[in-house]
Amino acid sequence: MKKKLPSVFFALMIALLLVSAFSSVMLYRYNKIFGLAGLVCSAVLVAVIIVMTVLYFRNVMRHISKMNAHLETSAAEYMNSLPAPIAVIDNNNCFVWYNQIFSEKIGLGSDLYGLSFESSVKADLAELNANGYCYCSINGSVYRVTSEKFDQNDISFLIIYFHDETAYRNLKKLTDETRPTVVIMTIDNYDEIMQNAKESEKAQASVETEQLIEKFMSSTNGFIKKSSSNTFYAVIENRHIEEKIADKFKILDYARNIKIAGKYPLTFSIGVGQGAETLAESEQIARQCLDMALGRGGDQAVVKTDSGFRFFGGVSKGVEKMSRAKTRIIASALQDLIMDSDSVFIMGHRFGDLDSVGASCGLAGAVRLLGKEVHIAVDRTKNLASHLIDIVEDQTDSELFMTPAEALESVGNNDLVIIVDTHNKDFIESRELYESARAVVVIDHHRKTVNFIDDAVIFHHEPYASSACEMVTELIQYFRFETDERFPSCYADALLSGIMLDTKNFVMRTGVRTFEAAAFLKKMGADTVAVKLLFSNSIDSYKRKAQIVSSAKIYNRCAIAAADFKSDDIRLVAPQAADELLNITDVDASFVIYRTNNTANISARSMGALNVQVIMEQLGGGGHQSMAATQLENTSISDAEKLLIAAIDERMNDAQHI
Repeated sequence: MKKKLPSVFFALMIALLLVSAFSSVMLYRYNKIFGLAGLVCSAVLVAVIIVMTVLYFRNVMRHISKMNAHLETSAAEYMNSLPAPIAVIDNNNCFVWYNQIFSEKIGLGSDLYGLSFESSVKADLAELNANGYCYCSINGSVYRVTSEKFDQNDISFLIIYFHDETAYRNLKKLTDETRPTVVIMTIDNYDEIMQNAKESEKAQASVETEQLIEKFMSSTNGFIKKSSSNTFYAVIENRHIEEKIADKFKILDYARNIKIAGKYPLTFSIGVGQGAETLAESEQIARQCLDMALGRGGDQAVVKTDSGFRFFGGVSKGVEKMSRAKTRIIASALQDLIMDSDSVFIMGHRFGDLDSVGASCGLAGAVRLLGKEVHIAVDRTKNLASHLIDIVEDQTDSELFMTPAEALESVGNNDLVIIVDTHNKDFIESRELYESARAVVVIDHHRKTVNFIDDAVIFHHEPYASSACEMVTELIQYFRFETDERFPSCYADALLSGIMLDTKNFVMRTGVRTFEAAAFLKKMGADTVAVKLLFSNSIDSYKRKAQIVSSAKIYNRCAIAAADFKSDDIRLVAPQAADELLNITDVDASFVIYRTNNTANISARSMGALNVQVIMEQLGGGGHQSMAATQLENTSISDAEKLLIAAIDERMNDAQHI
């Protein structure tokens, strides 16, 4: 039977069977012969119904079987004609099947059956199994690869799907490249440079500057606007920013060729707001980068990254500002903070020197004249100015100094913590004391680093100042003292010693304001002979310094010396040896490597021709253009020397391309 029987036919047959059976029973009561005949007919009818039912369901099963076969064939054809590449590999990672588009786009028409998947397709199966997906580039297209495992009857296959994301990747790349980025450019110390220039010189400098900026923008499709006499705002696409980064912002080098009155070079500071989601966020990031550039002395471009900041330039010295308006304002605000606090705690950096301790002592003397309780937190066991601490204690007869642990126990909820000669959280004397303070003030002259203290109530930062002692000396000149008590001379000696240390006896990084600060300290009773005695060494220390100097070798106009001996005063002797090495002819910079425990330390000095700060930053340190240092954990002296030479070579290569 080829046609399906309708359900109505089965219902009629059953109804006829019931009528026949009922009629046979009734006839049997009146006539047994007719009744038996009716029963026989009913039985035959039942047999017919059973046979027809069996034949019907057999045809149904045959039809279902045909449909299943048809569906399996359709599914295979569908998988083969899918617009996405699909492949099946076995337990040995060999191809057992793939569809037509896989053969065309990935196999390029080659026969891949039985070949290894990883040798034919550059996709990482380990990453695919671990993450559920992976990416691979094949024949100029980018695919997102996913997989599905098939296990049945001891047969195991891995079905791999290839999702073409080339168009999406190209669109994303285009979006990233055309994303607008805000760039802020400012001329460093414009007012100070221009104040004594003639009008013709100002006009000429202005024209040359704007021509330089137009040349800078000519290779981009962005625009730039002048917002003030020394500040420019630009919006540039990200792809052009990447070109400027690859070019290391050569506009910085070209700007230094513009000289005001023939002698004052022009320098730019540039902040780049890269990586922002909106223009407002980009402008905010650009401002942060510009602040970082200015905090490091200017003449550089700063780009913010996920891990911190990238710096370009920074080869010229910071220009000293002649105006003291900022100092006067900060002094007034600092005095108000001091007067509103119950007591004041002052600390410098770890392994404090004469500048750190001297600034702390000078500021402490001023706070005492204001009538406030003050303490200096210092670790005497790790300090290079212990002689100065002893002198101040003998002459003041007071418990001015305490250990960081004692200061931490004494600090209250309404106390002020002042940090001098550092702004890096990793270098301060006591991180715990800083974190427990209600309010923090930072006074520092070092070029700004990435991990700076960002929650200070007052952040007094002047990278062009010679020392922290110079900054403190200027601040206390503007304090309003209500007592006639004289400023103790030992505090003036301490401040002068810090200035003399960082300026190499008024030779390096010395400006007009440096001499004015020294003159003020002399007026306050500073004794230059007593200060000179603070720099005296024992005969053994002098021999160790001479030993370091005699072991030096010259490499690329740099004197490199290694102190391979242990000494209690090595932290004091090594920097002095670095200073001595600068007296050698044709030496632009000096580096002394010494070891403390498992750390290799490098003390770097320069006369200004070579920026040692940039070299030390490559090794994780920092400092100034003429004085910097770094620490290399778990590093031998020989390995530290190799790293130093590599950093010097990199810096020299960069300088050759300027």
